[in-house]
Amino acid sequence: MRITVFGGTGPTGLLLIDYALTSGHEVIAFARTPSKLPDHDRLTAIEGRLDDDAAINEAVHGSDAVLSLLGPGTKTDDVPPLITGYRNIVTAMRDQNVDRLVALGTPSMTDPSDSRDFKVGLMVKGIRTFQPVAYDAIVKIGQIVRDSELEWTLVRVPLLTNGPKTDTINVRAVGDRGGVRLSRTNAAAFILTQAADPTYLRRAPFISDK
Repeated sequence: MRITVFGGTGPTGLLLIDYALTSGHEVIAFARTPSKLPDHDRLTAIEGRLDDDAAINEAVHGSDAVLSLLGPGTKTDDVPPLITGYRNIVTAMRDQNVDRLVALGTPSMTDPSDSRDFKVGLMVKGIRTFQPVAYDAIVKIGQIVRDSELEWTLVRVPLLTNGPKTDTINVRAVGDRGGVRLSRTNAAAFILTQAADPTYLRRAPFISDK
């Protein structure tokens, strides 16, 4: 497949790109700092910012799927561009007739299949209380993806760790039995599989190691 990756220079993004290249895919990585990306004959870097419509269209053009690991960090000033960026990605995908979008999310993006979960609820409350700008952005991004009319999947993750890749992971709704930790290796591997897997089409699975 030809896969476009946004947010590929972070720890999970670099793992995702490595898995994609190892699996034989062609990767187009959109990055503000392409020097952070590895060198590979099947990896093409597109330099740009999230308000650069032309660069985003170039990155999306001809791809079979778009995988986004974009998400708010700890710097408040970095949050608003993410919302603009997701709107621009969705618009570019429509313009380029690319339908499949797999986006990284969190439990702050609620889903009708969810039920009460004490531990997950504490995580969400903590973000909403101590990082309200990031929380609002996460919620808005989730809505942008859901309203896009694309073939989307929101992969919602708990606390990310540097743990190992495991043979199986727990894919569920919030409120179902399971843990609240996920290794970045498991997150990257699962997101990559969703590029060609329609199982969770227009759904928002919550995944964890256990």
